[in-house]
Amino acid sequence: MTRMLVAVLALVAATETLAQGAFPTRPVTLVVGFAPGGGTDIAARIVAKQLAVELGQQVLVENRAGAGGNIATGAVARAAPDGYLISLATISSLTVQPHLNSKLPYDPRRDLAPLTMGVVFANVLVVHPSVPATTVAEFVALAQAKPGTIGYGTSGIGTTGHLAGELFRMMAKAPIVHVPYKGGGPAMTDLLGGQIPSSFASAPSALPHVKAGKIRALATTGAARSSFLPDVPTIAESYPGYEATNWYAFVAPAKTPKDVVEQLNRQLVKVLSTPSVREQLLANGMEPQPSTPEELARYMEREYETWGRVVKEAGIQAE
Repeated sequence: MTRMLVAVLALVAATETLAQGAFPTRPVTLVVGFAPGGGTDIAARIVAKQLAVELGQQVLVENRAGAGGNIATGAVARAAPDGYLISLATISSLTVQPHLNSKLPYDPRRDLAPLTMGVVFANVLVVHPSVPATTVAEFVALAQAKPGTIGYGTSGIGTTGHLAGELFRMMAKAPIVHVPYKGGGPAMTDLLGGQIPSSFASAPSALPHVKAGKIRALATTGAARSSFLPDVPTIAESYPGYEATNWYAFVAPAKTPKDVVEQLNRQLVKVLSTPSVREQLLANGMEPQPSTPEELARYMEREYETWGRVVKEAGIQAE
């Protein structure tokens, strides 16, 4: 009887240990650093739906807008390293903001665990239909004729849209003015309403309105023409060497157990490779590029150095 009781207790203990080690046993939260309606939010919601299927748990998308994505990324950096709070973070919060803010409450290279690259895409220079410019050359001429009066909206200070705009301002000698928002969604709303004349917008937030004829695309910011807007020239066609590619990547808190990181990587890579998910992302102008955690870490390091130089040369400062 005693031996049987001991055996039962041992089995119960082993079962409890296994249950405690299982992941996930409850919903996972996917944090987005911008308001609903922008590119990051669109991508996160597309991925979250299928990720929930793969994990067998709810995946809740939570918008924590502000500070160019820093609030959301900082929250993940400070979260318990258990895999239940992860983020679809941007090039800005992962590789640009550290060069803008000496008091940034996290270090992306120290406080975050790379999971996989998410999507890569170019931004789009778009204008309100009332703007009398149909080409990059005409837009530059307009800005030069009215220095300091042509604003361009972005999802925040230090975001790729901001960097794309500043790089354009320097190379084209176009005196345009940055107008930061708390996300691509609010910036697009003001552009559509005519409150701002132009925007360096993410493809997901711009593409539907370009196709509907509500705004006009003048150029894309990648090195080559985008498959989603093949008839729209690149800025590089007017100013050789110009390139400002955008990307979003999945990260978790540092010290997240290796087995949890590996599981999240496997499931995210599977989701990003799922035909229906790829089709939805591509339809929004984003190309899925799943990777290993190690590949993402190396890519982040290169981008960290590259955009650090751009920030310094452009004299970009946090407000």
